[in-house]
Amino acid sequence: MKQQEILRIEQRLRDRPEGILTTEFQPCPGSEAQRPAGLFSARIRGRGLAEVYPLFPGMEGAFVTLLGSQAEFSHEASPAVLEIFYCRTGRVGWNMRGGTSVYLGAGDAVLHSAARCADSAMVFPLGYAEGVSVSVDLSRSASDLPEPLRLAGVDPRSLQARFCAADPVILSAGVETDRIFAPLFAARPDLRGPYLQIKVQELLLYLSEFRPGRQEKAQYASGQTEQIRQIHQLLTGDLSRRFTIEELSRRYLINTSTLKEVFKAVYGQPIATYMKEYRIHQAMKLLQETDDSIAKIAARVGYETQGKFSQAFKDVARVLPTEYRKAYRQKN
Repeated sequence: MKQQEILRIEQRLRDRPEGILTTEFQPCPGSEAQRPAGLFSARIRGRGLAEVYPLFPGMEGAFVTLLGSQAEFSHEASPAVLEIFYCRTGRVGWNMRGGTSVYLGAGDAVLHSAARCADSAMVFPLGYAEGVSVSVDLSRSASDLPEPLRLAGVDPRSLQARFCAADPVILSAGVETDRIFAPLFAARPDLRGPYLQIKVQELLLYLSEFRPGRQEKAQYASGQTEQIRQIHQLLTGDLSRRFTIEELSRRYLINTSTLKEVFKAVYGQPIATYMKEYRIHQAMKLLQETDDSIAKIAARVGYETQGKFSQAFKDVARVLPTEYRKAYRQKN
């Protein structure tokens, strides 16, 4: 599934330049032509596309597609602007002001003020991410709400107090986030703007009744997540070597329970599960690109015997390595 997502995103961004998050403004019926949130700049280690739709006075939405390892953002630090990011695919880590890091998997969303992310960095542990960004200037919206929200009694000042004055709030993947965001990606391109206009109203109506609680995920210090990325680099840098949790704990001076918890938060899986899949995906590339024997490939990705490698490969790919190579070459 991950490979299919990466291929789809690579295809979508194939003509986009490296190092740039390309921004395209899209028309939306009855909306303003200017961005409500002030000046915005981004640098990316990779490439990306943001399709931006002005929605209502003080509100905009964007479909964001990113391929790479990291993106850095800079914009006005307004405490009255509510920022919402929904992660559709991939994983996103967001290092914000104050030394806080939050991690999102597919279906998760984060809410915070623009002051939190004014100078911040997103990291993409899986190398890609796709989602929807919504920006709402609550100080401006207070006097210019769309009529359905005004009739429903939505109070922008209350939203600002709950979601902009404190730490970021995470909406975990589930029925509610799917109900709000998933239809956006099924809409025809020419209907995305109108759908966003409807969905941002639904989202604000939902948030007016939402009270942060058990749905919140853990937040981590940026130093912890950076340490986990160093561990990831060690684990994936030489697949012929294997490390135990205890060895990693001693080497990086981090207790084993914290190591396991933060690694899963960053990369979405326990260390053993992640590394097994990582090794097999690297083996797939070797089966595609080389004529090396199965035994040699097994050794290169860290398996002592061809039998153990073949079993692990079948667990992940649902076929044996020989079958995978044969099918790939017949197809190509």
